[in-house]
Amino acid sequence: MTTSTRTRRALRPGVELEFLNYDIPRDFSRSFVTRFLVEQAERSGWELDRVRIGADGVRHVVLRRRIVRQQWD
Repeated sequence: MTTSTRTRRALRPGVELEFLNYDIPRDFSRSFVTRFLVEQAERSGWELDRVRIGADGVRHVVLRRRIVRQQWD
């Protein structure tokens, strides 16, 4: 399993979305991938944004989480 990139995108002042991309080979079972994604959600606050399955069977998974920055006056 490889992590390709981690990016951020601003929604509005003080709120950003952080994205994490995984390329999961077809060798991993569906139940393993499900457990892995559930762990990411429960421990680190990630949620599933997108899953694409390539012609070669590789799952391209995009996770996201919201980052809220405290506004100080």
